Amino acid sequence: MDLDQIKKAASLEELEKIRVSLLGKNGIITKRFKELKNLSNEEKKKVAKELNELKEKALELISQKKYELEEELLNMKLKSERIDVTLFNPKPTGAIHPISDTMNKIIDFFTKLNFSVETGPLVEDDFHNFEALNLPKYHPARDMQDTFYFKDGTLLRTHTSPVQIRTMLKQKPPIRMISPGAVFRRDYDLTHTPMFHQVEGLVVDEKGKVSFANLKFILESFLIHMFGDVKVRFRPSFFPFTEPSAEVDISCIFCKGEGCRVCSHTGWLEVLGCGVVDPNVFKAVGYENVSGYAFGLGVERFAMLLNRINDLRSMYEGDIRLMEQFK
Repeated sequence: MDLDQIKKAASLEELEKIRVSLLGKNGIITKRFKELKNLSNEEKKKVAKELNELKEKALELISQKKYELEEELLNMKLKSERIDVTLFNPKPTGAIHPISDTMNKIIDFFTKLNFSVETGPLVEDDFHNFEALNLPKYHPARDMQDTFYFKDGTLLRTHTSPVQIRTMLKQKPPIRMISPGAVFRRDYDLTHTPMFHQVEGLVVDEKGKVSFANLKFILESFLIHMFGDVKVRFRPSFFPFTEPSAEVDISCIFCKGEGCRVCSHTGWLEVLGCGVVDPNVFKAVGYENVSGYAFGLGVERFAMLLNRINDLRSMYEGDIRLMEQFK
């Protein structure tokens, strides 16, 4: 019986046909085994031994040839799918992440109004993150459930406001700045993640040169820039580092203010907080006879609204199906 035909097989399909012709239900070797019953006991032992050796040899050759053919097929596929990364592709294949895109739009607006962009460390101390911002020891924001603390008493910053403190400590007014960056809190659900991004702004000048009216004008212009033709309202609120303080809402961009599930049928969406800087904050940095305002917003909140994303966590899962929508 010639087994060289196995070595000559040119494809996996051809090899499978040869295997069936030899070892299949009606194969040559299978038939020979069936014929053993017609032989004497002496002949049966001799022929059975030869057939078993032949079967093992055939299986070994088939397995070896199958491996060779699969390797050859894989190499051909890899060669056909190979990409020359040195070639120029005129069509962009990537996408800007919605958080980065939103952050860039926010920064672009304020830098055109002559706001500087300031940054600071992610690991902060109690003074810059809490004390200088008029957050007393008993304030809930200091709770271990909200803040990631280290053993030495330092912490992962819970907002970008410490950058404002650092900026005021190293320079004198006038100050006109924003502080974009990552912040950290112990929270995780549909609208919260342990790490997220904020942009906070601060304007400080001589007393009387900065007022809540200036803040209101800036924020109304900013929100129209981001969301288009929306109504803006300011609601009284409380923040330890500003007084007076306000929450800022826009008319719902989904229902145009008529009321829907997203806005809880109120017609309004809360988007940021703001206020006039508390005198205690200026006292902590050694400022006198100045006035100022501050504001802060969550970049993810804006990105979710602008891109109709329901679950904040999906923006951090790396799902290519989501990213492909932003090409």
